Amino acid sequence: MNERIKQKLALLPDLPGCYLMKDQTGTIIYVGKAKILKNRVRSYFTGSHDAKTERLVSEIADFEYIVTESNIEALVLEINLIQKNDPKYNIMLKDDTSYPFIKITNETYPRLLITRKVLKDKALYFGPYPDVRAANETKRLLDRLFPLRKCKVLPKKACLYYHLGQCLAPCIFSIEPTRYKELVLEIKRFLNGGHHEIEKTLTTKMYAAAEKLEFEQAAEYRDQIRAIETVMTKQKMTDTDLVDRDVFGYATDKGWMCVQVFFVRQGKMIERAVSLFPFYGEAEEDFLTYLGQFYQENEHFIPKEILVPDEIDQPSVEALLKTKVLQPRRGKKKELVQLASKNATVALHEKFDLIQQKQERTIGAVKRLGEALNIPAPIRIEAFDNSNLMGTSPVSALVVFVDGKPAKKEYRKFKIKTVVGPDDYASMKEVIYRRYARVLKENLPLPDLIVIDGGKGQVAAAKDVLDNQLGLDIPIAGLAKDEHHKTSELLFGDPLSVVPLARNSAEFFLLQRLQDEVHRFAITFHRQLRSKNSFASKLDGIAGLGPKRKQNLLKAFKSLKKIEAASVAELQQAGLPQQVAAAVYTHLHPKK
Repeated sequence: MNERIKQKLALLPDLPGCYLMKDQTGTIIYVGKAKILKNRVRSYFTGSHDAKTERLVSEIADFEYIVTESNIEALVLEINLIQKNDPKYNIMLKDDTSYPFIKITNETYPRLLITRKVLKDKALYFGPYPDVRAANETKRLLDRLFPLRKCKVLPKKACLYYHLGQCLAPCIFSIEPTRYKELVLEIKRFLNGGHHEIEKTLTTKMYAAAEKLEFEQAAEYRDQIRAIETVMTKQKMTDTDLVDRDVFGYATDKGWMCVQVFFVRQGKMIERAVSLFPFYGEAEEDFLTYLGQFYQENEHFIPKEILVPDEIDQPSVEALLKTKVLQPRRGKKKELVQLASKNATVALHEKFDLIQQKQERTIGAVKRLGEALNIPAPIRIEAFDNSNLMGTSPVSALVVFVDGKPAKKEYRKFKIKTVVGPDDYASMKEVIYRRYARVLKENLPLPDLIVIDGGKGQVAAAKDVLDNQLGLDIPIAGLAKDEHHKTSELLFGDPLSVVPLARNSAEFFLLQRLQDEVHRFAITFHRQLRSKNSFASKLDGIAGLGPKRKQNLLKAFKSLKKIEAASVAELQQAGLPQQVAAAVYTHLHPKK
């Protein structure tokens, strides 16, 4: 088992899905399904196996997986993937065999059938149903409830089904077509989710039979209820409309984007594509750029339909690709987009976790960071971040990384004591002095690099304390953020200037982790203080504006700056009465 497989096994999710085993050439040699991916995939690489499985495992060089919402979906996706990829170790399911559908034929006197093929014959198809026994049991129940025609060719006299009340006998009676339309509508309603009333009726009959000690009859009702529950489990891996479509979902984190594409052909999801790359602008705009490159530069087949998330500009995609673009709001298509986005999130987290796992790469990142700054490798890095809410309860936090990994026992929290109001520079000076005065007093280890979550002003404030008050010569760098609050650039030197680092480098990722961790630690501490103290801010003293309305304003505008920029009408839209909104506006704009 190679190192990459070991690392990926440790990151498998506790979710249902399908896994695809690959050999050294990247060819898929086995497809399987799992209720819990983590347990099933790991089982191949532990314990003893039969000769066939041992041979399979010996050829596995890598694997990937697709997360589904349920085990039923994994069952259906598995057969689609096997038929598409024809893996050499999958003996079953390689031919055209598929799970059954329930079909209502398009005839004058329609019939109800079980079929394994979906044709363009204007019939109605429901399914597929991985549990064949449950599908047959449900069909038998529907036959008893809805008297559609059973005979393939109309006989010259009424058959047994008529005498059992399971057929209207169009062979001997003149039946109005509207009567059959009504029956078809009722079956459609049942198979599209309207089965609960019938379940309730069967449950009542089951209990009544049990009370009469008619246990065989009660067991038959029980089996019918179970069959209905099994066959009505929704899945979205196969659609009966036979349409070719591509389904897009994406996720972003730490300046990276992952896009997942599900390829649905003839109604079956048969393949997916995964792309991970750093992005630099708005996520939606970069996604549109990727979309154009995906089809135009890579010359992918453009299907009849393309499904994209809600936030993407639909007209732009349609103009770009000249095809039908949908942003589904509900149903199977919406669930497919959500599933694609969910898989993108899983893939993105796996990428970051894999990087974190590679200790040698992390140590290499520390070394290369030192080279970029022209200092010895910063084995010990201490990072600071300030946090306050609308100028209240200012706090600061310190996190320590040693050899590129968090040393959580050395994290420290600071309540700002000497600064009044939201003065970030003064707060930074106080915290830096308190921290390193204590380090000197207690003879604690000094850091090789101090990182300030902030720009030139915060770095200058920290440097002033170290140079002029404590007499310490420690390298200080600043981590500036962009308008999306993401790590954008490293500032260092005298005078401060931007240090060029590749966005996809391990050292840049190390800085992102450092900044995320100190910000998280500061915010957590600040929230703890806020829960203990009453809500206080620049909005205190305004008539009609209590703590709850302040919280609602914060949720709506995210910051005091945005509240100050809001008009009276916008404040009203956030839920304030007109009088209170006007009072808030006047309080924040006394000169106006």
